[in-house]
Amino acid sequence: MKLQHVNVKLMLDDPASVDLEPLIPIFHSWISERVFEELLLDVADYRHVPSGPGVVLIGHQANYSVDNMGNRLGVRYNRKAALDGATGDALRQAARAALTACQRLRDEPRMAGKIHFNGREIEMFVNDRLVAPNSAETFEAVRPDLERFSKRLFGGEEYSLTYESGRDPRGLFTISLKTSRSFAVEDLLQNLA
Repeated sequence: MKLQHVNVKLMLDDPASVDLEPLIPIFHSWISERVFEELLLDVADYRHVPSGPGVVLIGHQANYSVDNMGNRLGVRYNRKAALDGATGDALRQAARAALTACQRLRDEPRMAGKIHFNGREIEMFVNDRLVAPNSAETFEAVRPDLERFSKRLFGGEEYSLTYESGRDPRGLFTISLKTSRSFAVEDLLQNLA
């Protein structure tokens, strides 16, 4: 099974302290300054939606956002365009993009130091129900790729890889990666290099 359309969400520390309002001008500046490889097009404000997509930077190949889906605030990268390469390449690319966006937001003065990856928890989604249905069979098929990716991401440290069986089959295939050791964004980026 070759995964495409990989999403990565980095959970944030102290989500109650994060004000999403500054994201709107920040994301607009990312468009005008062309800070990422993807073509970025527009900003959508969904802060009014409870447990929703937050503020979304819409791009041609991918979207970036700070979302609150599931009442869990995080920086999310949503790859929309297919990539060449194997599943491992798609996982690494999406993780690098999410980590880089989180790093930029953390260092952005307008966010007043409020965006911090919790260092321990990452959710991964596959936005392709045809290729990756939300099932235990999908998890077993991609488990070897996910394990190789996780070992590399966490530099060989212990981690857990969880798929919640019994989830809504109409939902996106979702995996949770957790580690007891807290990692800095820079460390995870270095591990993926």
